[in-house]
Amino acid sequence: MKRVDDIERFRANLVDELNGAALYNALAAAEPDANRRDIFLQLAEAEARHARFWRDKLTAAGVTDVPFSPTLRTRIISALARRFGPRFVLPTVAAAEFNDRGKYLSQPDALSISAEERGHAAVVEAIAGPTHRSSTVGSDIGRAEPWHRNASGNTLRAAVLGANDGLVSNFCLVMGVAGAGTTTSTILLTGVAGLVAGACSMALGEWLSVANARELATMQIEKEREEIEQSPEAEQHELALILQAKGVSKAEAQRAAAQIMQDKEGALDTLAREELGIDPAQLGGNPWTAAATSFALFAAGAVFPILPYLWSSGSVSIVTSAALSALVLAAIGMLTSLFNGRSAGYSALRQVAFGCLAAAVTFGVGRLLGVSLS
Repeated sequence: MKRVDDIERFRANLVDELNGAALYNALAAAEPDANRRDIFLQLAEAEARHARFWRDKLTAAGVTDVPFSPTLRTRIISALARRFGPRFVLPTVAAAEFNDRGKYLSQPDALSISAEERGHAAVVEAIAGPTHRSSTVGSDIGRAEPWHRNASGNTLRAAVLGANDGLVSNFCLVMGVAGAGTTTSTILLTGVAGLVAGACSMALGEWLSVANARELATMQIEKEREEIEQSPEAEQHELALILQAKGVSKAEAQRAAAQIMQDKEGALDTLAREELGIDPAQLGGNPWTAAATSFALFAAGAVFPILPYLWSSGSVSIVTSAALSALVLAAIGMLTSLFNGRSAGYSALRQVAFGCLAAAVTFGVGRLLGVSLS
């Protein structure tokens, strides 16, 4: 049974690689730039070499006749590349390569070509990206425009959205309990419990996310270190391709790759950044710092809906809580305008409208449940 499964796997891998070779040959045929055309041809040759690897596996298993016809997807992308140029389809090709970069990790007999597949994903991503030296005008304009600079403010975005999560979730929770007609002390207790529970949940989720990302990044870097030790020529070739994809001439890319590979630690750092997209110095950040930050941001937003219940009661506390929450929602909306390209007024109004609508729904649900239970 295992032999049959292996044959089917060999056959599927062979067809996949043949489709890759056909696609890159089509991209090369449609590419007017000589440097990029050479990259596509090298990628096509690599895919053809991988195909021969699987064909040899099939031959050794007694299978010699494997008919091949490009898939509909390959034919469509090739046709679009011929009609509109390779740049038109490169984002699609890059996304597919990125998704398939680990397809051989679970196949022990394919580890020799697994690293090359990851390298291909990095190469195509570099070609598809706006980082070519021969066409830096667009990226230069992007850096000069204020909305492009603000769009990269991921720290600010994370802070604003974290506080917004805490505010909206606790605002809705408090309004739902208030709608049920419970006492002020019960609403306050519920709001505090919601703040602590939500902040702890967010902190734990962030800790797990960052810790898992660090562990995965560490594993990938160690794997890259092994590949540099075991097959430095292949890694040097992949690095040269990545540099060439970024607009460096072929000769210069090969010279730079050879120089980088002379220092194994420097080569590891470069390949981790270029091929894996990992900064070895950061590895995704500190999980404890991320958890504490997430806890603080969520709590900072969640505290506002419950503040009025510390000094007032009854309908006054409900109205005050809603007004204070709406005011903070407006402030958050104005902050989001820094990275969403909208005006501050529009962003504030939209934030207040959706936040208050959600709170009104939970208040109504609470009122219905309170009446039915009573």
